[in-house]
Amino acid sequence: MKILLDDIKASPKELSYTEDVGELNARLSRGVHDYSVPAGLGVDLEYYRAGLDVFFEGSLHGSVLGTCARCAEEFRFPLEQRFRFVLTPRAADVTESARLSADDLALSTYEGAEIDVTPLVHDQTILALPTRPLCRDDCRGLCSRCGANLNTGPCGCPARAPDPRLAVLHDLVRGK
Repeated sequence: MKILLDDIKASPKELSYTEDVGELNARLSRGVHDYSVPAGLGVDLEYYRAGLDVFFEGSLHGSVLGTCARCAEEFRFPLEQRFRFVLTPRAADVTESARLSADDLALSTYEGAEIDVTPLVHDQTILALPTRPLCRDDCRGLCSRCGANLNTGPCGCPARAPDPRLAVLHDLVRGK
């Protein structure tokens, strides 16, 4: 979604739209393929200008399809994320030899006659995703020997004999 800079005034404007997720899914598939967004993301956005700075505040909502890191099953979960960011105009006189400070790296900038909020919405979506996808907190994962999903029940593998070197610890757990 592109917003013309001349259309951004000091009084806040509201905008609601559905963000296309084709490019977002392409970004998500470059990594380990943990997530995909099957349908468009709903975006509610309020924006205004103060001097040269442009302020955006809003929320995004939709559904995400994840692959569990423990059991490798796909699961769907809702995504609700509020966001707020400020864009400042890009300085025209930055030279190649100029050093960036930590404050400079935290700034988001714009240039030209319009602002494309799509990359900003995509970034906020990626930041809202859990770092480790789990279908549920108590997911038991897969059997390390046969690969059976332990969430559906026990596998048919025989129980391993406990390591005799750990017998003292087992006795402590049992209260002996």
